Parts: sequence; C-alpha cells; structure tokens
Amino acid sequence: MAMQLTRRDFLKSAAAAGAALVIGIDARGVLAAGHAETVLNPFVRIDKNGFVTVIVKHFEMGQGTTTGLTTLVAEELDADWRTVRAEFAPADVDKYKNLFWGSQGTGGSTAMANSFMQYRAAGAAARDMLLRAAAADWGVDAADIVVANGILTAGPRRGHFGLFVERAMTLAPSQEPKLKTPQQFKLIGKVDLPRKDNHDKTDGSAMFAMDVQLPGMVYAAIKRSPRFGGVLESFDAAAAKKVGGYIDAKALPNNAGVVVYAKNTWAAFKARDAIEAEWDFAKAESRSSDEMLARHRELADDPEFDAGHVGRATAQAAIDGAARMLEAEFVLPFLAHAPMEPLNCVIEPTANGVRFHDGCQSPSFVQGAVGRALQLKPEQIEIKTLYAGGSFGRRATPTSDYQVEAAHAFALLGRKTPVKLVWSREDDIRGGYYRAMALHRAKIGLDAGGRVTGWDHRIVTRSIAKGGPMENFMVKEGVDHTSVEGVEDTLYRVPNMAVSLSDFRSPITTLWWRSVGHTHTAFAMESLLDMVAVETGQDPIAMRLGLLDRNDDKQRRMAGVIEAARDFSGWQNGDKRGFAAHFSFNTWVAVVADVSVDGKRVHVDKLHMAVDCGVAVNPDVIRAQMEGGAGYALSAVLRNEITFKNGEVEQSNFPDYQPLRLTDMPEVAVTIVTSNEAPSGVGEPGVPPTGPAVANAIFAKSGRRIRELPMTKSGFEFV
Repeated sequence: MAMQLTRRDFLKSAAAAGAALVIGIDARGVLAAGHAETVLNPFVRIDKNGFVTVIVKHFEMGQGTTTGLTTLVAEELDADWRTVRAEFAPADVDKYKNLFWGSQGTGGSTAMANSFMQYRAAGAAARDMLLRAAAADWGVDAADIVVANGILTAGPRRGHFGLFVERAMTLAPSQEPKLKTPQQFKLIGKVDLPRKDNHDKTDGSAMFAMDVQLPGMVYAAIKRSPRFGGVLESFDAAAAKKVGGYIDAKALPNNAGVVVYAKNTWAAFKARDAIEAEWDFAKAESRSSDEMLARHRELADDPEFDAGHVGRATAQAAIDGAARMLEAEFVLPFLAHAPMEPLNCVIEPTANGVRFHDGCQSPSFVQGAVGRALQLKPEQIEIKTLYAGGSFGRRATPTSDYQVEAAHAFALLGRKTPVKLVWSREDDIRGGYYRAMALHRAKIGLDAGGRVTGWDHRIVTRSIAKGGPMENFMVKEGVDHTSVEGVEDTLYRVPNMAVSLSDFRSPITTLWWRSVGHTHTAFAMESLLDMVAVETGQDPIAMRLGLLDRNDDKQRRMAGVIEAARDFSGWQNGDKRGFAAHFSFNTWVAVVADVSVDGKRVHVDKLHMAVDCGVAVNPDVIRAQMEGGAGYALSAVLRNEITFKNGEVEQSNFPDYQPLRLTDMPEVAVTIVTSNEAPSGVGEPGVPPTGPAVANAIFAKSGRRIRELPMTKSGFEFV
C-alpha cells in the first residue's frame, strides 16, 4: 500500500522499528545515510526486520509510479519484491523536487525519466553499505558476499538486510555506488512483476482523498458562476437553510462564488443548489460555440505569431510554384478531463499552519497558492498525499483552484474546523479547466513527383500559459510552445514549412490535458500526411519513412517505431487500414488501426501499437498505459465535446459527456521496442496518434475524411 510519509511519521515509524538504515540526499545534495534522528531526505528505509520502504516523490493516479520507482530501488538493492513497500513523500521542494522542473510535482510523463538514476543510486548505495556491514560482521571480503532477494550470503553465513542495519548506519555511503548493467537486471524489464497497488485497489483498502474523514469535519460545496469570468454580486440562502444538514453559507473573498457548509456531502450539494445568486457578467464569456469557432477562423486569416523555421512568405512562394496543392482545415473542440474521482480535498489546522489530505499532483503549486491565500509560508502547509482516481492533468493547475477554494472555506469558518471540499462531476464538467478548442488550417504544395515543396500551417487556440504564473518560461516571442508542439517541432523533414499561431482569448479556463498540445497537433499532422500519401499514391508508412533521416537519432528512433508497428501489425501496401505515428514526451509511438465501416456505422476493431520509451522498467505498466492512452483518446474523439450556449457549458455529466463504453474498446496489441536508452514517459504518448490512426482507417474504408471532432460530427455512429 502506498502511504504518505511526513517527517514526523518517518521519525515515529523508524523509532518504532528500532534501528533503521536510511538512504537519501543530505543538505549538500549528496547521498547520505543515517538513522531516525538524522535529518535526511530518505528515498530508502530498511528496518531491523529487513523490510524495505521506498519513499515515492511522485503521486499515484493510476500510472504506476509506486511500482516503477520501487522497482528501481529494489533492483539495485537486490531486495525481495515481496518485502518492499512504497510510501508517498511529504511536500518539500528542496528534497523531493522533480529534477526536470525544479519544483515538486508529477506530470508531463516525467516521473520515471527524472527519477531513473536518482532512485537507482539510492538503492545501490544501500546495497553497498549492507555489504560492507556484513563483511565487517563476518570477517570476510565484501566481494565474496552474494546478495539476492534481500538475503546476504557468504559461504555458510546467511542473513537478511535487517541484521546489518545497525552497523551499516555507522558507514558513510559511497558517492558513486556501482550500478548494474542492463544485462544484470532482474526486476527492471520483468514482464510479470506485480504492481504494488494492485492488492489495495482490489480489496478497497487503498485510501483516496474522497475516503478521508476527520473528527469534527464539515463538508463544503461551492456555487460558482454559470459563465466563466462571472463575479458574485449577492446571494440569498433562505431556501438553503431549509435543507437538512445545512450549516452556513459565505461569499468567497474573491467573489468567485458562495461556499456552503453542511454535515455531509449530499446536504452541501442540495443546499448549494438552493442558493439564489446574482452575478455580474460584464467580463464573462457570453459567446456560443459557433461564435467562438467563427472567431478562430478570423484569427487564422491573419496569424499573430510566427512559430516555424521559415516565414509564411517563403512557404507561400514554394506552394505557389508547386504542381498541385492540398488545403484542409481541422476543428477540435473543448474537452473536459473527467477523472473518475471528482476533485476533493480535506484541510485541517495544525499547530503551525494547515494540513491537506489530497490526491496531490503538484505540492509546490499548492504550497505557493494556498500560502498566498492564507498568508502562510510554504513550510507551514503540510500535504498528506493519497491515491488519486485519475487526473489527466486536472489536479495540477498552477492556481491550485480546488485547494485554494478549500483554504478560503477553512478561513471563512475560523481556521479551527477541518473542511472537506467536494466538487461534483457536474461542477467540473460545467466549470472546470479544459483542453482548449483548436483550429488548424494548412496549405501544402506538391511537385510533379509527389514531394512536398512547401507547407503553410496555421494554428489558433487558447494559450495555457499566458496570463498565468508560468508565462515567463513557457512563452517565447509570443508563442506558447504547448500550442504548437507536435507541428513546429515535427520530426518529419518538411521543406519550407511555416508554422504560425494566433491566440484565442476568453475567460474560459484551459489547462494541459493528457498529452497537452499534442492532443490536437498530432491529429492535424497525421491526417495531413495521410492526405498527402493518398493524393500522391504512396503507401502511408513508406511515405513517412521517406521523410526521416536515420542519421538523426530522434528520426532514427521514429523510423524504428514505425517499422515495428508495420511489421507487428502485418501491414501491407494497399490495406484499408489507418496509420499514425507521433513523438511526444521523448517517446515514440506508432499505431495501426483496423476498423469496420457499414454505411455510417463504425466500430474500432483493433489497435496495433508500437512504443519506444527507452529502458522498459515495467513492461506490464507500459502496456497498460498504452491501452489506457488509446482508450482515453477514443473516448474523446468518438463522441465527446464541451460546447457553449451564451457562455454556459451545455454538458453536465456522463450522459452527455460520455466515457468510453466497454463495447467501444477495441483489442489493443502492444509491442515495446527494445532499448537501452534512458527511460522516457508513457502516461501520455499513447494518446496523440490513436485518434488520427482511427480517422485515417475510416477514410481508407469509407472515403470520407474526418476534419472535425468529435467524429460524430461527420455523421458516423460508433457501435
């Protein structure tokens, strides 16, 4: 079971276990060891009974971090997998930061990539210290000791880790512990290694934030503006007071809504719904979806920013001189994240500040935002991280929206009473954060031989970063890279390619959504490449391979994953199948899609997915993430969209924002490209190529090109 570990919890548990060897990073940023009284940043704890606890700095939302990071330590330590446990790290950016970001948080498919060497080194250091301790106890050379499954052996001598903890604590850890070679791996790459969270999530003992109940806790729900950007003018709680269990209602200090307190969640929701509120919509979004789309098209006519390697004039000149030209426009809607566990958290007072119980994705965001809201220092904000029932980006807002709401609710009630804030699914779908609507418009010039001569690609979407705390390092020369990633940095060698961007401006809140900008750029790029292949009579896979230079490492690996999908799926030129490939989060994924089309009735039969993510630490987790990414992508592209009428969201819950049905899910076959390169992410890269592969397959079968999502907009019915 994965558990939160606060420093106090750590000291108590270590003391209770007696002697415990702790391996971590000290204040100098180097490997150090100690015992319960030593102030360290522990990654590894070994108690006198030989049990190993791995402190996991990345939270678990289903993507497998508690298994992956534990595998790295257990591998280098040669521990017994059955006696290795995982605990979540406390909030402490200095000690548990994401090495790629400099802040503490999980996302961007970085958990394994930024921790790979760090956690292996901690495991190797612990192993080395235990070896030296055993050698001293037994009077033998450390080189003569064999370690396997948590047991040290030298001739007739045999003992588990715990027997050598006390002596090991007196030793200084090696700053360059010897790591295993890939040929020595026993757990890394093991196909049937059980996940560490399987048991707890199966028997119901796994603790999610929704499960937390504290003595004296009250429940809270928020009445928010029905339009983004609306401001509360006044409210009347007369009807709410008649709801059984109602306690009180107060305006949020920023006038973004009304917090309603009650004795249980249902009462909080019912009382909240009974509140009569008046709103100022002067600065609120009031347009409908059709008007927003019209504005996107206007912005595409005259782009604001150049994001490509050549200017539009250069691209247009190359297109004008071409033998023929292709033009296309793609429209992709707003999308909700819709995790199965709605947003929620509990805040309680401590002697020095507050403590959150939360499926917390970004502790640094929360400490900063809540600190500003409550006038507290980051270190005064403890976070007890629990399992999260999905996120897909939603739990990692730079504004820490739901945690700040909870903080305001807590403060308004006097800062003495624990408060549990719960969003309903309707709250999040109607008023949360979204993947932004996006419009792509492209012109492509082709010479007489079918080769691309020029490419003018225009993108219009709402920026994720502009106007927020991350603008300074995410926006360069006016371009939010997340708006153009996957097009501007395509691995395909496209001559005279101009990429331009315009920002759609709106109070609607947008955020990274599983695979961020690649969610829309991959669909446009891979559909356009398929159009080029059809127009020029080329095999879609052969054409893509012809656009890659194998002397370039990234392009070589792209070619490798394309060929793996081709061979794995049995692709043949002329097949009525769909293909797409995409590079994102330093991972390469290629997909061959098989579909059945009967008039307007479509069924996705099978997906063949090939992935190159470097060292495959946990193959079973990788396959699960490819399958899950494909399912998440299909859920979006088949039927889902967030639409607006007079500024208000029209969808509310799963009846009109439908999750993928069991009958919709195709068979998914995954092949993992063998690699000794450093591991990269797998949580997001399966999403981008799935949609265009299916769309290209539908075209191959029906001759109808899908240019607007969801696919039902093209008249198809998915069965």
